Amino acid sequence: MLAASVLQAIQESSDLAGLKTRGIGGPKMVATGFEALWPMETLAVRGYVEAIKQLPAILSVRNALIKELSLHPPKAFLGIDAPDFNLGVEKKLKAAGIPTIHFISPSIWAWRGGRIKGIKESVDHMLCIFPFETAIYEKAGINATYVGHPLASSIPMVPDSAGAKAKLKIQTGNALVAVLPGSRQSEINLIGPGFFDAIAQMFIQYKQGIEFVVPVATPALKPAIQAMVDKLLQQHPNITLHLLDGQASLALEAADVVLIASGTATLEAALWKKPMVISYKVPAITAWIMKRQAYLPYVGLPNILAQEFIVPELLQEAATPQALATATLNWLDKPQEATRLKERFTEMHQSLLMPTGTLVAKVIAEVIND
Repeated sequence: MLAASVLQAIQESSDLAGLKTRGIGGPKMVATGFEALWPMETLAVRGYVEAIKQLPAILSVRNALIKELSLHPPKAFLGIDAPDFNLGVEKKLKAAGIPTIHFISPSIWAWRGGRIKGIKESVDHMLCIFPFETAIYEKAGINATYVGHPLASSIPMVPDSAGAKAKLKIQTGNALVAVLPGSRQSEINLIGPGFFDAIAQMFIQYKQGIEFVVPVATPALKPAIQAMVDKLLQQHPNITLHLLDGQASLALEAADVVLIASGTATLEAALWKKPMVISYKVPAITAWIMKRQAYLPYVGLPNILAQEFIVPELLQEAATPQALATATLNWLDKPQEATRLKERFTEMHQSLLMPTGTLVAKVIAEVIND
């Protein structure tokens, strides 16, 4: 998604007329004319345990990519996110004289900052999606440009919640809770059961009308989520639950409150101006490693950007179904707090709103023509 917006801007840039693009990509990139030498699905893992299982395939793709670009050097290399993969590629290409650009800073502000030295050895120009990041790179002597966050351009400043509810056929007067348990199979397996138990608790506790909407991120996740829905409805047949194929944006626009797994989706929920509860679970060894490395007290992007806990985070053992349900319903019981939060999210949206694709294309043109 991030790359597709950049590729579209490259096509529209007079400074980059005729530029061809190739590498690792997905269907949205291919639709812009990108040549995908390898599919991006190989790299779609998250967490230490999960990455180790996929490591041979990932290393094979990385070695093949480095070999291809060494034999046929590009004018520049643009690494998009995936720092554990891309920085290693960028380091070798930069050493070979190929200009390297990285889009989306690694979270050096959330993790121990020793990575900055490795980034300097790998990256000629860092493209930042949060305004506070450029100062970190400038201090380290790395060229950096703030380009805004692509999501901020794709989400309206004022959502049409009533219209979205009408599309979902939500009964007038009912509260709507959007539940997003993640976009990876490992997340669904670890987070999903607790989230669906929390739905049951909310249904029991909330004495007024309430409905739930669960967008399924990819078709591959549908069987596991459908099984959880079936189990829930067997126990509580009167629950009204809307299961969507994709359509996360519609679910978030319609929702009164959101129960959500930590990740980029939490920023999307903030840009839709939605009160939320953020949760996450990882395997025990992954949690132990992450706890030792992190020095920010927050994991959710809305809290990181605000530099305070403006929405609750319930992680690991704290993410019990009862705690998740209570924290989520709390937003419905305190509308004044929800209104103040929406004002904070509007300010956040305004700070992230930039012509991202155009700015990235401009930096690419400057690097290539330097």
